[in-house]
Amino acid sequence: MTDAVVGEARAAIDAADRELLALVNRRLELVRRLHEHKQRSGIALRDERREQAIVAGLQAANGGPLSAAGVAELVRFLLDLTRRELHGA
Repeated sequence: MTDAVVGEARAAIDAADRELLALVNRRLELVRRLHEHKQRSGIALRDERREQAIVAGLQAANGGPLSAAGVAELVRFLLDLTRRELHGA
C-alpha cells in the first residue's frame, strides 16, 4: 500500500518525465532539420559560441531551484546526447 501523497507525487513526476521525453524528441527533430540544412549549405554543424550562448541564456532565464552549474551540465548533456543520436558519435 502506498501513501496517497507519495502516489500523487509519483504520478506528477511521471507526467513531468513524459513531458521531458516529448520535448527532447522535439528538440532532436528540430536539430536534425537544422543539420540537414547546414549540410546542404556547407555550414559547420557545431558552433561553440552558439553552445555557450545557449548555456548563458538558459542560466539567465532559470528561476531555480536548478543551479547555474546544473543548467550548464544539463545543456552539455543535451548537446552530447543530440550529437550521439544524430551522428552516432
